Amino acid sequence: MLIVGVGEVGLEKLHFILESSPNASIIVLATWFSEEVSELIEQYPYSITIRTKAFEPEDIEDADLVMATTNFNDVNMQVYKAANERGKIINVADTPNLCDFYMGSIVTRGDLKIAISTNGKSPTFSKRFRQLLEDVFPSETNDLLEHLKIFRDQLKGNFEYKVKELNKLTKTLIEI
Repeated sequence: MLIVGVGEVGLEKLHFILESSPNASIIVLATWFSEEVSELIEQYPYSITIRTKAFEPEDIEDADLVMATTNFNDVNMQVYKAANERGKIINVADTPNLCDFYMGSIVTRGDLKIAISTNGKSPTFSKRFRQLLEDVFPSETNDLLEHLKIFRDQLKGNFEYKVKELNKLTKTLIEI
């Protein structure tokens, strides 16, 4: 994956990708890098390759996915055109009509992952809804999942019986 530009939007996208796929191989191309980007690079040294330079169409040759996240519409359009000419999958941040794919929001609590997407209509809504769900699901959610797996693995009987027992056990999770 290639991310062109890592200002505020690019940093958010980079953080999202690394949180969701910590083993992703990402090339970040920008003329400057913030302190926050440097911190992410320290956290994920094997996932991120840095190229400190201005964008050139050849930069996307080896990328499967391309994201244009600069603050400059003309640069984002150059990235978009270069990607289209080379048959690459492209996302131009905050420009849904120039996206082959959308970046949703993901709530991650260990093995629990909840994806949220507005299909590019309102990334801000996705972000706010993600924040709400992060507040609702405590960090101990993964412990609950581990205990549920142990319980499920100990159940004897057919599939129907196991589903019935698990439904009884987890019913209180959604009662208001």
